[in-house]
Amino acid sequence: MLNPFDDTYFMKKALEEAHLALEKGEVPVGAVITHKNQIIARSHNLTELLVDVTAHAEMQAITSAANFIGGKYLRDCTMYVTLEPCQMCAGALYWSQLSRLVFAAEDEVRGYRAMQTKLHPKTKVDFGTLKEEASKLLKAFFIQKRNLN
Repeated sequence: MLNPFDDTYFMKKALEEAHLALEKGEVPVGAVITHKNQIIARSHNLTELLVDVTAHAEMQAITSAANFIGGKYLRDCTMYVTLEPCQMCAGALYWSQLSRLVFAAEDEVRGYRAMQTKLHPKTKVDFGTLKEEASKLLKAFFIQKRNLN
């Protein structure tokens, strides 16, 4: 039987969140967290709106998911995020014991892998799902920012 709730489906939901961030003038990064093919948290970057450097999409999603499940551990949960997490977010994902991380675009400069930050040893990682769409959105945002300055 075909499962309509695959990585592409959930990454599209994360991209919807990234578009919401873009509308607010935020770096367009979005995230969703799922449990048993159900979205339990949605978020996007809010660092400008909240004037908070820690208000990354991933951090917002972790808090929301933990509130939903009533506990701090995100075992049996998957995070879909449009950009590779930074080391701060990877650290929070480590402590949350997230079971699986799926990210679209790689961040070769500030991503957790470039910074040599570790995720929890039990966290499975996949990347590249809708990479082109996520990369295009981010590049367009930064080109526009540069042209306005």
